[in-house]
Amino acid sequence: MKANAVLFALVALALPSATGAGGSGGNFTVFAAASLTEVFPKIAKTPRYSFAGSDQLALQIRQGAPADVFASASPKQTQLLYHDSIVRKPVTFATNKLVVIVPKSNPASIHSVYDLRRSGIKLVIGDQSVPIGSYTRTLLDSLGIKDAVLKNVVSQETDVKGIVAKVALGEADAGFVYVTDARPVASKVQKFLLPAWAQPPIRYQVAVVSSTGRRVEARSFMNKLLSKRGRLLLKRAGFGLPKK
Repeated sequence: MKANAVLFALVALALPSATGAGGSGGNFTVFAAASLTEVFPKIAKTPRYSFAGSDQLALQIRQGAPADVFASASPKQTQLLYHDSIVRKPVTFATNKLVVIVPKSNPASIHSVYDLRRSGIKLVIGDQSVPIGSYTRTLLDSLGIKDAVLKNVVSQETDVKGIVAKVALGEADAGFVYVTDARPVASKVQKFLLPAWAQPPIRYQVAVVSSTGRRVEARSFMNKLLSKRGRLLLKRAGFGLPKK
């Protein structure tokens, strides 16, 4: 369909050059959550990146995919892999917040998260297995509107970029994304802040894959990510920073 072609083009334009684990490029590979797509290549240009939903990447690593470093949008994935000795001890390096985005024209006249309870709203969220989907459900539960809002879900995406693209194209009336993912499409969407007291704690963790044969490169990447420059770039991209 024509809409699908446009969707692909929009996503491609929004993302910097990022190859899958089997793509061409350097031998050192970083598997990272989709919400890190814009900022990671600014922190370190040389790794070969594979961006996707954290749960998908964790499963691939568990099945032996050739990753050297794993960065997840939730501690759940890194901690499970650490428990099974598949990665080394994870380190928290960033935080984030949720926002609601709507198309720039806002055809459904949505002005707050509570408007998402209205019948007929076309809402897109993350699948419950991925961090963005889990965080969204936690927030809605805290607000006491989970059941009413979930009735309006028309699509559940496997990563946050899928949500962003559908809202930016006007294929949905609203979507829950990270505040950092709303920035690259600011000309195409409006964002609405959510009550601070209902925000779930969103923590990003990174870990070296235990089986890597490139420990020097892995340590170098970790040092860049945790360095003063790395933290500055994360902050500029809209991420929060954990206390050292």
